Amino acid sequence: MENKEVDTCKLLYNTERVRLYIPEYGRNVQKMVDYLKTIEDRQKRNEQARAIVKVMEIINPAVHLQDNYEQKLWDHLHIISGFNLDVDSPYPAPAPESLQEKPMMVSVPRKPVKASHYGRNIENFIDMIACMDDGEQKISMIRTLAAYMRQQYLIWNKDSVTDETIFQDIEKLSDFRIKVPEGLQLSRLESGTAFARPGGQQKQGKWHKGNQKMRKQNK
Repeated sequence: MENKEVDTCKLLYNTERVRLYIPEYGRNVQKMVDYLKTIEDRQKRNEQARAIVKVMEIINPAVHLQDNYEQKLWDHLHIISGFNLDVDSPYPAPAPESLQEKPMMVSVPRKPVKASHYGRNIENFIDMIACMDDGEQKISMIRTLAAYMRQQYLIWNKDSVTDETIFQDIEKLSDFRIKVPEGLQLSRLESGTAFARPGGQQKQGKWHKGNQKMRKQNK
């Protein structure tokens, strides 16, 4: 049997191709822009440039949510061309240095968290309650807050905690602007109640169901 030469097909990976300036538009748009730069007739080049901008608008419809989205598309066209495109754009072409500019830092004033196991949202909630007038609504919000704080405490700390400890934490975190009413009580937790930590709910749920099954078998 005679040996015949077999043509092999070499796979071409993206890592071996020319880098895309804006990958979101894909390689076909990059090829269209590369071809656009080879068109010598200026009128024809302008027509094709407008057509490519329309294609980019269809591919990236989220651009409509931005202000001056048409200018954004033309800016992207110049960027994809490597800032080497001679067309009559309705907007001034961006400077290559604009890609190197870092966004302006927005300063966010933040005070340190007093109790990390409760978190900043709890402290913000406490500040809001501290500004409320005394009354049934304020007491109800204190009770709801205390129940949630107890849950957070049991997730990150000990196996049990008293209501008095939670109430004391509320008063301390509020800089004693909140005074928990005397006689306030939280609903009792059932025996064996377990709260899952963030990211571990599924595992802890299985563990808890397994414990329940073992307890039933031991009865």
